[in-house]
Amino acid sequence: MSTFQAPKGTYDLLPPDSAVFLAVREALAEPLRRAGYGYVETPGFEQVELFSRGVGESTDIVTKEMYTLTTKGGTNLALRPEGTASVLRAALEANLHKAGNLPVKLWYSGSYYRYERPQAGRYRHFSQVGAEAIGAEDPALDAELIILAVDAYRSLGLRNFRLLLNSLGDRECRPVYRAALQDFLRGLDLDEDTRRRIEINPLRVLDDKRDSVQKQLVGAPMMRDHLCEACKAYHEQVRELLTAAGVEFEDDPKLVRGLDYYTRTTFEFVHDGLGSQSAVGGGGRYDGLSEMIGGPALPSVGWALGVDRTVLALQAEGIELELPAATQVFAVPMGEEARRVLFAAVTELRRAGIATDFAFGGKGLKNAMKSANRSGARFAIVAGERDLAEGVVQLKDLESGEQDAVPLDGVVAAVRVRLT
Repeated sequence: MSTFQAPKGTYDLLPPDSAVFLAVREALAEPLRRAGYGYVETPGFEQVELFSRGVGESTDIVTKEMYTLTTKGGTNLALRPEGTASVLRAALEANLHKAGNLPVKLWYSGSYYRYERPQAGRYRHFSQVGAEAIGAEDPALDAELIILAVDAYRSLGLRNFRLLLNSLGDRECRPVYRAALQDFLRGLDLDEDTRRRIEINPLRVLDDKRDSVQKQLVGAPMMRDHLCEACKAYHEQVRELLTAAGVEFEDDPKLVRGLDYYTRTTFEFVHDGLGSQSAVGGGGRYDGLSEMIGGPALPSVGWALGVDRTVLALQAEGIELELPAATQVFAVPMGEEARRVLFAAVTELRRAGIATDFAFGGKGLKNAMKSANRSGARFAIVAGERDLAEGVVQLKDLESGEQDAVPLDGVVAAVRVRLT
């Protein structure tokens, strides 16, 4: 056994479970590719200020959960706790917004890091697929992204997820609401940390999960009652477009999410089979984030969907994905000449798009056939000196046990016929 173990709050992703994670990532990304989103990949660490400015000084992510480090040159860096700020920074740095085709549509997949108390569905290293549409203010764009996420979940067979929807207003109407909410919150019995949050970003208090806080929030002013006419009309258009697309949603006036940059449309996907960590994804509009990190005004919207939690949601619903076989054919040579000939046949089969493996290590026939069965392959190719002398190999169906001799130079064609 190794002296070392995976760090607390992390886990290793290994076969065969890793195949499910790969399939989930692919399913979450596929609707985005069909909608014109291009792939972007950013560094795993960024300057601390990118997240403290964009994500928000009052958020748990910045105050408690970021992994930070100082380089030998004295630069303060943070392992990325979320994707939006990094993707927007990359787009601005590359001047993608100046190419004349807005919105800039980008999708990404990667690992993110937060120092949190580990529990089921909450890890210190986790995986997300995300999407950002940068540079356009249009309710149809908000609806598009939500619909793409819904279609991704449905393509996996998920049914027991819910979409929560809210509007957080804009620069015109939020200050009035902010003041009203602060007045209400200052009269509550709250701890010092929460009281400081009232002054920095009072909306974050609505997101507090503690029962002692939530009980006191009954009767708190809601953003929906303070929206300006423009925000009301915008939100109503989003709702109408979702309804027309057959997307069901629940209005949640307390939905804030854990990031300070959200404006107007805010949404979250939850799955009731996951216990306390029920959120499987979410996002919203962030019209002021570009300016927060030193860029021009670029109204934008995006989301991130958790790969880890989507896998847990599949398990909660008892859904087993139909995955392609890791190995379709397994080659078993008997003798040195057969090893050389069958190794060449394996290469030919792989180049023809057929997943093929080989009995490495000079195993005897019995052990090699055990390996073939353990591999999950449908067929085994077996050959010895007599077979080679006759210019054939034995093609064995590992399910039925039937075995036929096929010409050595016709192995690929013979396997293809049997796999169809």
